[in-house]
Amino acid sequence: MAKEPHEMTAAELSALFAARDLSPVEVTEGCITRIEALDAEINSFCHLDPEASRALAEASEERWMTGEQLSPLDGVPVAVKDLLLTKGWPTLRGSRTVDPDQAWDSDAPTVARLREAGAVLIGKTTTPEFGWKGSTDSPLTGITRNPWNKHKTPGGSSGGTSAAIAARFCPIGLGTDGGGSIRIPASFSGIYGLKPSFGRVPAYPLSPFGTLAHVGPMSRTALDSAMLMNVIARPDARDWHSLPYYPTDYAAEIEAPLAGKRIAFSPRMGFAERILPEVATLVAAAAKRFERLGAHVEQVDPPGGDPGPTFRTLWWSGAASLLGDYPDEKKALLDPGLRQMAKEGVEISKKDYLAANMARGAYGSAMRVFMEKYDFLLTPALATTAFDVGRLSPLDDDGNAWMAWTPFSVPFNLTQQPAASVPCGFSSDGLPVGLQIVGRMFDDAGVLAASYAYEMSDPHYDKMPKGF
Repeated sequence: MAKEPHEMTAAELSALFAARDLSPVEVTEGCITRIEALDAEINSFCHLDPEASRALAEASEERWMTGEQLSPLDGVPVAVKDLLLTKGWPTLRGSRTVDPDQAWDSDAPTVARLREAGAVLIGKTTTPEFGWKGSTDSPLTGITRNPWNKHKTPGGSSGGTSAAIAARFCPIGLGTDGGGSIRIPASFSGIYGLKPSFGRVPAYPLSPFGTLAHVGPMSRTALDSAMLMNVIARPDARDWHSLPYYPTDYAAEIEAPLAGKRIAFSPRMGFAERILPEVATLVAAAAKRFERLGAHVEQVDPPGGDPGPTFRTLWWSGAASLLGDYPDEKKALLDPGLRQMAKEGVEISKKDYLAANMARGAYGSAMRVFMEKYDFLLTPALATTAFDVGRLSPLDDDGNAWMAWTPFSVPFNLTQQPAASVPCGFSSDGLPVGLQIVGRMFDDAGVLAASYAYEMSDPHYDKMPKGF
């Protein structure tokens, strides 16, 4: 083998399992060894159960040997963000306020589907408390660091998953995204992340942030995320928001050509005031590649202006709903920034909350009309590269500033469209930069295919952080 197992993608591992040239037990053991040797520097995992992971790998190996594998992901190690229920393991959500002494007797829909597919659950990954912000640190688990530069954040709130994948601790993982929480860490950590159409991937229990929050795949390549979507997009009756199930084979459709596609490119979405010049340059170069792939690219801004105030009202209200009634002694255990957000959220009136919902509807309608003319919309994933750990923002830490560097991610939680971050290069100081590819509502397969086409034209997925 030209690569070590930890360097391989999920697709490569699956092919070698099928050929009986590699064992799920070997791969899982290698993942455990790397995590135990290297994760102290990164802090991407908050819960490990090596014996349980080994047992899953041994069962998978037996299935592959007898030709009874459950799916192409049978035996592939996968990380689970610690906002998603996992049977037998605590889900503490990065918070000291969650009692670990519980039964933990159910799986979230995505975790249940992974078990049914035979995947090896390798551990739970870190998150900021209740996934509230775009960097990953919490009073419970401390600071999670970026493998590309340990002084920088890997992003959030799925920063533990992105860091684990970037450090080659596992090839794929689960994230959640309420305001960019898959795409932010994917961009900062140099990996691929997809926020699917809302309802495409079932969720339970529903996030306290309501219909802003999505669950989706994270990986090094678009193909691996497509394979993961084939599993996690299957139905679960517990999610009453879920879309009707349609048995799409995302991996089989990933080579759909871009020739003739109509693409809008918006460098600033019409309102983003500050963007790092190197980010803008790399994203503009990435947009030009789509022309060379046969697409028609037009620079144009979508309608609606800045939806940040609408998002803020809804997000802050979600924090208030979750935490506003906590007793003072419990609030004292919270991340101070989250505690302040909940306090401010309590002060939002019902009238303002309902007005924000109306504004969201108008914004989403305008975006759907805009997308009738275009197959995809390209933007920067973020306005900056990764910044120093322990901060909310590279700009300032006033509690609201994190939205100033995430102007491109928040809109598509409001509209619920599929959106992905794909690596498009590195800054002069060696930090990854992401391109955002947004699709029409329900066209998750199209976003994956566009991501794959770009990825093949400008591959970055085999580049590894030094020391890993």
